[in-house]
Amino acid sequence: MSRYASGNIAADRRYLWAEASRKAGDLPAAADLFAQALDCAPGWPAAAFALGECHEAMGQPEAAKAAFQACLAADAADPFGAGLRLARLSGGSGPAAMPERYVAQLFDDYAGRFDEHLVGALDYRGPAILRAALEGAMMRAGRPFAFSAAMDLGCGTGLMAAAMAGAAQAMDGIDLSPAMVAKAGQTGLYRRLATGDLVTLLRASVAPGSYDLMLAADVLVYIGDLEPLMGEVRRCLLPGGRFAFTVQAGTGTGYVLGADMRYAHAETYLRALAAAHDFAVEALEPAVTRRDAGRDVPGFVAVLGRSA
Repeated sequence: MSRYASGNIAADRRYLWAEASRKAGDLPAAADLFAQALDCAPGWPAAAFALGECHEAMGQPEAAKAAFQACLAADAADPFGAGLRLARLSGGSGPAAMPERYVAQLFDDYAGRFDEHLVGALDYRGPAILRAALEGAMMRAGRPFAFSAAMDLGCGTGLMAAAMAGAAQAMDGIDLSPAMVAKAGQTGLYRRLATGDLVTLLRASVAPGSYDLMLAADVLVYIGDLEPLMGEVRRCLLPGGRFAFTVQAGTGTGYVLGADMRYAHAETYLRALAAAHDFAVEALEPAVTRRDAGRDVPGFVAVLGRSA
């Protein structure tokens, strides 16, 4: 059964009517119908989440919080990201990372139209920017732009591997979304692919010093606290290996969950994290890897070098 179906005909009908009202811009009517759907099917996460979205859009934060809390109580795995909405409404920086089921579901739903939407609608150019920054760092270090084994963290459909074609003898990939991993596998660009959480898989299945390059293009926006990942990346890299990544640009000294439900990381946070894990900052520059609603999204592109 779809997560957008309750199994109760009356509830499902009201949910569909509510979605039609929301699409037409009648938020009060949509909220009333979502509430009716919940009356018919108590504990239905989809209806609770949609009700919370309506209340938030109408400027009713307390009602929105109550609905999101009901959604989270109905399904603790949080495939809708209700906990993220609660964090935003409460004014916090957000949880340390997004729920695995939320991210996996988000990209499973997105996989079929991912490349077309990302590159066409959002003007996404993260892989090209990341490759250029890495080429520049290697040139300044007097090193060839050639790698024996690379790991594509959050590989998606394989856009980063395509951008690195010819530069790495072998490319492996990890992604939370099974549908994305299936798409990446169809490219023929990867030696190995795995599905799951980045830190968990690196820790469980990758030996120290397995790679001389690790890449993360538009991936760290789904992770707030980068400390655990940075530690695993350093362990998996050979001495002299590189970690190249992009992030959305934040202010202050840490990270924050934005209104777009993506994390932004401050430059001071990234530099402190690099120093704590004994990485040399070879590049950390402003970069715009995508647009949203027709506007550039400020970010950073970084290349870190693992010390001996």
